[in-house]
Amino acid sequence: MLEIKPISAFNDNYIWLLADNDKKEAWVVDPGDAKPVIASLEQLNLSLKGILITHHHQDHTGGVIELKQRYGIQAYGADVPSCTDVVLKEDDTLDILNCTFTTLEIPGHTLDHLGFYAQNEQLLFCGDTLFFAGCGRIFEGTPEQMHASLQKLAALPDETSVYPTHEYTQANLKFALAVEPDSPYVLRAIQNTNRLRDRNLPTLPTTIAAEKCHNPFLRNRQPPVIAAAMEQAGSLVIDPIEVFTVIRQWKNNF
Repeated sequence: MLEIKPISAFNDNYIWLLADNDKKEAWVVDPGDAKPVIASLEQLNLSLKGILITHHHQDHTGGVIELKQRYGIQAYGADVPSCTDVVLKEDDTLDILNCTFTTLEIPGHTLDHLGFYAQNEQLLFCGDTLFFAGCGRIFEGTPEQMHASLQKLAALPDETSVYPTHEYTQANLKFALAVEPDSPYVLRAIQNTNRLRDRNLPTLPTTIAAEKCHNPFLRNRQPPVIAAAMEQAGSLVIDPIEVFTVIRQWKNNF
């Protein structure tokens, strides 16, 4: 049975630990810092077998080299010089702890950004593309690319558990409420999130179904979001990509 645990790093990163407790083996996703990974592995008596990398940003790759050297393992995923041993592309598959993951190319936040999706287990590791009630900033790609990447993820089964790599949920929900102040889904998510954070518990994972209800970046075809975008732009905004672009620019300065 695959078990997934968050390892906290920096101010708000999660390094996801995938563990097979029977075999005492593990993989990690986006280890920006090696030290908390090593501490978790030792505490749980697990042997690290590999690393997944969603994109090249330092807070996702900073611990890769140390972990590779310490455990004699390889890193798979986005093409990050000196870090990635096996570069993956769209529809490549990788067997991890008796679980088959398929690579999804989801550029926008960065051009090299990948997601890892396990259909049978309905798991998605999406790095900084999709967050609880939010999406990543567009640093290297275009709004069109990010919109297409989010639509690709939204097309996954509703039951898919989504594992982003940052605890941004409270801030994202404040923005979602500004976009849709009358949304019962956003209001309910805020209450649930505040209860978890008051106990210093993660708000993740989320699900595709939940994100379709409260994430403004997946709701750019919904009348309340279109209306909010038009008010923000001060002009007629109807095309879904234009709505998305206005909402993303608004969030940048929120």
